Amino acid sequence: MNPIVIIPARLAATRLPGKPLAEIAGRPMILHVLERAREAGIGPVAVAAGDAEIVAAVEAAGGTAVHVPDDVPSGTDRVERAARILDPGRRHDVVVNLQGDFPTLDPAALQAVLEPLADPATDIGTLVCPIADEAELRTDSFVKCACAFRDVEGGAARVAPALYFSRAPVPSGEGPHWHHIGIYAFRRGAIERFVALPASALEQRERLEQLRALEAGMRIGAARVAHGPFGVDTPEDLERARRIIAEGVSA
Repeated sequence: MNPIVIIPARLAATRLPGKPLAEIAGRPMILHVLERAREAGIGPVAVAAGDAEIVAAVEAAGGTAVHVPDDVPSGTDRVERAARILDPGRRHDVVVNLQGDFPTLDPAALQAVLEPLADPATDIGTLVCPIADEAELRTDSFVKCACAFRDVEGGAARVAPALYFSRAPVPSGEGPHWHHIGIYAFRRGAIERFVALPASALEQRERLEQLRALEAGMRIGAARVAHGPFGVDTPEDLERARRIIAEGVSA
């Protein structure tokens, strides 16, 4: 595999406008995410920016950014458009879509998201982590993945097929439940196919775009990690991220 990591970022955000340029430890948040992605060491990293101000901030710090105007319907479309601009020769056969609001991301998570693609039949890799308690299980914002990690010698497998995603608790009954982490590793052909597909019925019902891929017969593999990255969505989250980075603690 020859991955490229692309981080979609735009200033317009409902709960925290200007989020990518929010200051954390003297630098815009997008630069922290960029640095975490570089630390993973899986390939070049670039920002797919919806605004010229983000491009300027990234380039001033020596990073790579391309401006993808806000005529795209989603972050995945922005990432695919940026991949076409950055790599017209298609040298990179895997495109990693990393959200721009994970300033305390463990770089190992980016390494793990590639693991499902070891199976040539898998189109998209993603991540899951255990759901910690009943409150998370019942919270709509914690997206659940229906998957089961089979037992193998030495423990449970690290990768399982993702069978469904929902905001509701799935599957029912006793047993582990898995929180979906919105980081994706697309094969190049898979992301191009995905953005060409219309929004699907289940995608619209659940408000989860990954269901479009499953409904189209694409295979998603989920790699399990111990815990998910901390995402910044609100002013309170931003203050927490500032404290975490000031203390030098990952989350």
